[in-house]
Amino acid sequence: MQVSEAVNSRRSVRGFLDTPVDATVIRRVLNTASRSPSGGNLQPWHIDVIAGQPLADLKALMMQRIEEAPKGEPTEYDIYPKELPERHGKYRFEVGEDLYAALGIPRTDKLARLQWFARNFQFFGAPMALFCSVARSMGPPQWSDLGMYLQTVMLLLREEGLDSCPQECWAIYPETIRGFLDIPPERMLFTGMAIGLKDPAAPANALHARRAPLEDYATFRGL
Repeated sequence: MQVSEAVNSRRSVRGFLDTPVDATVIRRVLNTASRSPSGGNLQPWHIDVIAGQPLADLKALMMQRIEEAPKGEPTEYDIYPKELPERHGKYRFEVGEDLYAALGIPRTDKLARLQWFARNFQFFGAPMALFCSVARSMGPPQWSDLGMYLQTVMLLLREEGLDSCPQECWAIYPETIRGFLDIPPERMLFTGMAIGLKDPAAPANALHARRAPLEDYATFRGL
């Protein structure tokens, strides 16, 4: 698979088959992804991978936690800026409306939308998941390294014929995940990711998120 094919076929998949992911495949992917750019070669990422019974245990725990704390726990970072610029807010609104349109859930059906959002915490049925955490001493440049590492993971998964869904929603249950994964106090949770084979029959997977035209974000000088 060419890099451009991996990029263009990568989607945030929200419906997976229950086909297990081979452990040798994820080990190969994570090891290869370590070649991702990292300022000063700090390699600040820490990855936890779960499948099988531990994943089933986490899914059961999250069903309980959503009932106990439906609004989540105190977060450790802002998932979105408190003052989101209008242009970026528009992108966020559009993709949300496009997703719910694909699902056939109208804007007025708040309960159905909340129930759908809760599927995040079941990894949309994926048979494997990973979490990325980082030392609290690391700053924004190192957090950008995390993004580059995770993007490389997602592209390598496409090369292996697998799909994924990066899920920052896990940041609203940091204490639950910290306890489940035994994350030490000096590290904080960044994000989770669902991994598996896309279910072609899942309505949510019909979504093809719109992207801004190049002219909206790129400036060219001297060419």
